[in-house]
Amino acid sequence: MVPLGWIGGTCGLILAAAISMYANALLGRLHEIGGKRHIRYRDLAGHIYGRKMYALTWALQYINLFMINTGFIILAGQALKAIYVLFRDDGLLKLPYCIALSGFVCALFAFGIPYLSALRIWLGFSTVFSLIYIVIAFVLSLRDGITAPAKDYSIPGSESTRVFTTIGAVANLVFAYNTGMLPEIQATIRPPVVKNMEKALWFQFTVGSLPLYAVTFMGYWAYGSSTSSYLLNSVHGPAWIKVVANLSAFLQTVIALHIFASPMYEYLDTRFGSGHGGPFAIHNVVFRVGVRGGYLAVNTLVAAMLPFLGDFMSLTGALSTFPLTFVLANHMYLMVKGPKLSAFQKGWHWLNVVGFSLLSVTAAAAALRLIILDSSTYHLFADM
Repeated sequence: MVPLGWIGGTCGLILAAAISMYANALLGRLHEIGGKRHIRYRDLAGHIYGRKMYALTWALQYINLFMINTGFIILAGQALKAIYVLFRDDGLLKLPYCIALSGFVCALFAFGIPYLSALRIWLGFSTVFSLIYIVIAFVLSLRDGITAPAKDYSIPGSESTRVFTTIGAVANLVFAYNTGMLPEIQATIRPPVVKNMEKALWFQFTVGSLPLYAVTFMGYWAYGSSTSSYLLNSVHGPAWIKVVANLSAFLQTVIALHIFASPMYEYLDTRFGSGHGGPFAIHNVVFRVGVRGGYLAVNTLVAAMLPFLGDFMSLTGALSTFPLTFVLANHMYLMVKGPKLSAFQKGWHWLNVVGFSLLSVTAAAAALRLIILDSSTYHLFADM
């Protein structure tokens, strides 16, 4: 909201939800082609285009998921630091240390959850933690907004800067709504798969988006353009309530990261695992500790080095989320359903392919500019 303002931010959130819903619905309808289910994004692309596109899709998907995981570790570190600052604001526990601790906890969780299906009960906890955070952030922001003086809602920066931050914000909006792993999620849905996936998408992008809108709009209304990127750093209230909210954010992040790391874990387990014995056999546990621990160590190092990751997420949204979710989904739909589509439908999908390709290039240029500017302001392992 800060780089877009009330009108741009509100329209952007709604429009990003609508186009994301549409693109994911297209992708969901490609779940079964030629009598075969495609439960991985790269398998679907490989079936339609061949081996080269299989490899390219694999690379784009895992870059996207790597950045999501890195962002989660930064968020977890911010939550831990916020808890520490509530009791001791002496600057001893810096953000990079909190990020390192968060990465260690995420690794411990990854060692004990061998498969995505083993997350079932934890997904319930994740929902509870999310609701706790949203309710507390909403209520405290509402209270602050009522008692605070007039807020400044102007978009910060010079006119030329605003253009690039607006484009970067658009890429961030798209990044926030899309996972890059819909075929993997769809693989766990009971039959009829396509119909149930569409029901899930409609629910997620309507009712499921309301809590996101509520806390986003309330936070921006209460604090204006001075709103912190981590909302709980802006709110005021009893320390114990803020501890509960920050702890909920931390625990939810640990669980959510495992969801988005699961495709990488699955690939590593399939490619390098022994395939023998139960998930908690000694050799399999040792394998998870080494491989998953190594992967999360890299995530944590990047998170600690670059805690101003928002600019890099804009770049990731431009280079991977746009191509995967919008360009590729529309083009794959054309490739598979083309003979059955009318001329108008074909023209519409080609317009999406060309339009989102151009938007991807533009957003990438804007993100690179923001990275260059911020690199002169922040340093590696910054305590933000």
